[in-house]
Amino acid sequence: CVTLLQIEFCIDLFLCFCFQAPAYHLILEGILILWIIRLLFSKTYKLQERSDLTLKEKEELIEEWQPEPLVPPVPKDHPALNYNIVSGPPTHIITVNGKECINFASFNFLGLLDNEKVKSAAQASLKKYGVGTCGPRGFYGTFDVHLELEERLAKFMRTEEAIIYSYGFATIASAIPAYSKRGDIVFVDEAACFAIQKGLQASRSNIKLFKHNDMADLERLLKEQETEDQKNPRKARVTRRFIVVEGLYMNTGDICPLPELIKLKYKYKVRIFLEESLSFGVLGEHGRGITEHFGINIDDIDLISANMENSLASIGGFCCGRSFIIDHQRLSGQGYCFSASLPPLLAAAAIEALNIMEDNPDIFQTLRAKCEHIHKALQGISGLKVVGESFSPALHLQLEESCGSRENDVKLLKRVVDYCMNSGVALTQACYLEKEEKCLPPPSIRVVITVEQTEQELDKAASLLKEAAQSVLN
Repeated sequence: CVTLLQIEFCIDLFLCFCFQAPAYHLILEGILILWIIRLLFSKTYKLQERSDLTLKEKEELIEEWQPEPLVPPVPKDHPALNYNIVSGPPTHIITVNGKECINFASFNFLGLLDNEKVKSAAQASLKKYGVGTCGPRGFYGTFDVHLELEERLAKFMRTEEAIIYSYGFATIASAIPAYSKRGDIVFVDEAACFAIQKGLQASRSNIKLFKHNDMADLERLLKEQETEDQKNPRKARVTRRFIVVEGLYMNTGDICPLPELIKLKYKYKVRIFLEESLSFGVLGEHGRGITEHFGINIDDIDLISANMENSLASIGGFCCGRSFIIDHQRLSGQGYCFSASLPPLLAAAAIEALNIMEDNPDIFQTLRAKCEHIHKALQGISGLKVVGESFSPALHLQLEESCGSRENDVKLLKRVVDYCMNSGVALTQACYLEKEEKCLPPPSIRVVITVEQTEQELDKAASLLKEAAQSVLN
């Protein structure tokens, strides 16, 4: 009886609900019930079974199948497969493909690559420590000479601490993702070098490119971000913001407007990472880089990075700044934690190079004078324009007018380089991974200046470039 009463109550309740519920609600419930009933009673269909193939049919299919290539086809005349071969040290005079030339291609700015004191220090270290380290810094790869070099670099740059890497490219590429993570925001100059681009890619941060050296465009992006932060202050509190620039840009030879960047840093509360591979050992009275060049307090820069493969004529790179910032890289810098540490002989060579820089501050004025000399001499070349600051040791020569395609422009500039090479001046074209560059620079010839080059050799190179342009371009 109780059960019947319960059933009657449920039916009455349902009928009451049906009369009270709106019509569209009942229609929707009815459709859902019908759909469930259809699914329960509908037939299931098996996939059509394929008949077994005969052995002959299988063999024919295997023969017809062509796997996709692992890499795209590369023409045999591609420059990467037809490189120049250097015999002997790439010093002031370089032997390329058996031909002796004046070297305007290697980044040996201060001429220390073949310096006797540097070589003696490396040889002494080689006898004491051996060739390599065979271990990262955290696994018996830290030698006393590494600690000495870090201390010397920090003292030279007037920062609290420095950290060295065994590979120049990996320095800034490891430093950026050590601090900037997913969800953080990085404002970066569109002319940034490839190492910076790889660091940004590894960080997985939100990247915002501003026009090359255009502070108005950068401030526009900063204002837009400030407006976005006001909409979501909780998210803004945990989002870090960085500006990443180069002291002297590798791809353009231009200097960054650091004083204006410092103003924007404090106005919009962002951090500045400064890549100084081209400006370290070049700019400033003592070669300390762009901060010394502009007379800016180095504490205004959150992190400075540079490689030791240009002015110091060694291998590897370093970062410097406040101790708590640098110590974080010892735990999070991938190139530091997982790569074998810098060979001691190269660390010893870098220390001796620092000694020479400190003992001979006039060397930087000599380099600057030679840069300005050739910059002036290269003006007015028919068909070519000079790109870069007059004091930059790496200038670019670009075509005034394109031939219609990048491929043709590259081939034309190569003919100019080959013409100079055949006449005893070694130059090089600026090379890029075209499919991976964020903002691909125009094709160019790179002219590198060192303190070893005489005024006569600088004039010879400029005269030969004019002659080559006249012959090839006209």
